[in-house]
Amino acid sequence: MKLLVCIKQVPDLESRFKPDAAGVWYNETDLAFRMNEYDEYAVEQAVQLREKLGEGTELTVLSIGPDRVVEAIKKALAMGCDNAVHIQDTAVSAKDPWQIASIISTYVQGKNFDLIFTGMQSQDRGSAQVGVTVAEQLGFACTTTIVGFDYADGTVTAKRELEGGIKGVVKLKTPALVTCQLGLNVPRYPTLPNIMKAKRKEITAIPVADLLTADLLATTTSFHPPAKKGGGIVLEGDVGELVDKVIAILKDKTAVLR
Repeated sequence: MKLLVCIKQVPDLESRFKPDAAGVWYNETDLAFRMNEYDEYAVEQAVQLREKLGEGTELTVLSIGPDRVVEAIKKALAMGCDNAVHIQDTAVSAKDPWQIASIISTYVQGKNFDLIFTGMQSQDRGSAQVGVTVAEQLGFACTTTIVGFDYADGTVTAKRELEGGIKGVVKLKTPALVTCQLGLNVPRYPTLPNIMKAKRKEITAIPVADLLTADLLATTTSFHPPAKKGGGIVLEGDVGELVDKVIAILKDKTAVLR
């Protein structure tokens, strides 16, 4: 059985973000990067299935981006993936979800993957479109936002998180793709021996130009922080005085009491 898990490297959310010079994405200077959190759940579930199925099962991790994404790839390898594919792209942030999905599906074509795992969405762009688009382009069965997973005899049984805390259960025949939600599992921490083993695992590098066949369908026109708002007013004193002050402010600054 052949498994694929797709991951993305994103800025750490504790980083200080500011727009780049073009004003269409963030400036990467001084940012720390990590594996997308939703993708960690996808990697863990794929590794658990790889361990369950044992010999004869191959798990590949794929990531698109510049040289720095190799660090995220190595983490996935240390978690238990067998080999990796790095699609080299220094301009990945300029591509829309349709192009990203097309790159992945072009790579997958003809490789006979039975199951593909992705995160529900990325923490930087947050479109939640790539996984489902890959499934559509490949003609794979697909289910999203899974919080429970089981596989047996060519059938995936997945528990999905719906609105209002409701859960739904679906069954899919392989080939299939699932997108993974928080709470699906507890991602393992790579141990030192596994980190050392990961250094010997194969990472195949492919230039994005070899796989990019689709044009942009959407373009980012601006990227900016929220507009700054004025500061609040702190009132102090006795209750009676505060009431008079609030009424005066409402009359002066708003139309509430006019």
